[in-house]
Amino acid sequence: MKPLMFLSTVRPGGGFVPKFPIFARVEVNGLNEEPLFTYLKESLPFVNPVIGDIKKFYWSPINVNDIRWNFEKFLITADGMPFRRYELHYPFEKVEKDIAELL
Repeated sequence: MKPLMFLSTVRPGGGFVPKFPIFARVEVNGLNEEPLFTYLKESLPFVNPVIGDIKKFYWSPINVNDIRWNFEKFLITADGMPFRRYELHYPFEKVEKDIAELL
């Protein structure tokens, strides 16, 4: 079975076969950031304006809306609109409530 072919056979896949990469490493900050993350960060500014120790960052330029940790989350509505942005230590129970609200 080709990689990701399982997507065409599982429910509710309905024969869906992606024609785009599903998993890939992308830049989320800096000059080479993926446009999706530029859009998300512009739509949902960071909730904590304190950047931290700039010496620990490896991208440039540094912006207050940058994604600072790989467990930061974005919640997107069913119609593709950015809904809310969550920092690393945001209680997951509250994220669940937001998801339930959108359902």
